[in-house]
Amino acid sequence: MDIEKIFNSFNKKKIAVVGDIMLDRYIFGHVSRISPEYPVPVVDVSHETLRLGGAANVAVNIHAMGAKTILFGIVGNDDNARTLKKLMQNHGVSPEHLFHDPERPTTCKTRILSQNHHIARVDYESRDEATAAAEEFIDRHFKASIDSLDAIVLQDYNKGVLTPSLINKIITLASSCSVPVFVDPKLKGFFNYSGSTVFKPNLSEVASSLSITLQNTDHDIEQACKQLMTKMRCQHLVVTRSEKGLTICNDRFTHIPASSLDVADVSGAGDTVIAILSLSFAAGLDIETSAEIANIAAGTVCQEVGAVPVSPEKLLKACREYFKA
Repeated sequence: MDIEKIFNSFNKKKIAVVGDIMLDRYIFGHVSRISPEYPVPVVDVSHETLRLGGAANVAVNIHAMGAKTILFGIVGNDDNARTLKKLMQNHGVSPEHLFHDPERPTTCKTRILSQNHHIARVDYESRDEATAAAEEFIDRHFKASIDSLDAIVLQDYNKGVLTPSLINKIITLASSCSVPVFVDPKLKGFFNYSGSTVFKPNLSEVASSLSITLQNTDHDIEQACKQLMTKMRCQHLVVTRSEKGLTICNDRFTHIPASSLDVADVSGAGDTVIAILSLSFAAGLDIETSAEIANIAAGTVCQEVGAVPVSPEKLLKACREYFKA
């Protein structure tokens, strides 16, 4: 396998990402005492960082690999929206396809860490469904882009962007244009994605959606996948299994072990998996090879604290070692 040739082909691809966009704020510090007012730790702040999360993190992962990406979503009319758009531009992703809803806040998750351990998280968000105006805006802009797309990622964090009607419109249009659709779901609306090309839930989402107790073993996963495939009518089911890697279900089962045991933080790993999975598949690789590369990519970002885009150089090196290329 010519890994460099594959990576070079990424810059010819264009992928749309539709979903819940977030601003991730990280506050780093040190806990040296307990508050005398309440029995809670006091964090002496050393520094802060701002990063793109959710669907925006998927988009920057795709862009980091050299591909073009179009990001569709909703932000508020607030300081966090302006910060988020500036970050997008810094990463080379255009904010022109974002709908501004002054009635809802831009989703922002503030994580407080001490010595790289999470102490608390503060969320600013609305989980209300997108308004008719927001849905019409995204649908109109998406339709105008469909002819140029090689793949579509639907990134659902249950913040209201991916309504049942918008999901149906996107999957129906994509199917008619033979554009593959990749889904990273959450539990609410889980079964709205029937007919997608690749459906990528995690272990707990599979268990909850089927109302079963699920052990993280190959046997249990295979039995659950059989049940889920009959409900989802997707071409490929990819289940991420944390430290056990991932499992692919189509006309057979493929189990791929986790690529890295050196884990600092799993934040954003799922975003990286769906980003690299969609990009590799769009570049003509089979689902198994695409999943292997995506799994390796997730291993590289888990070595960092917080959600960060994959490093092409680090991923290329890791793929050479894995595939002995």
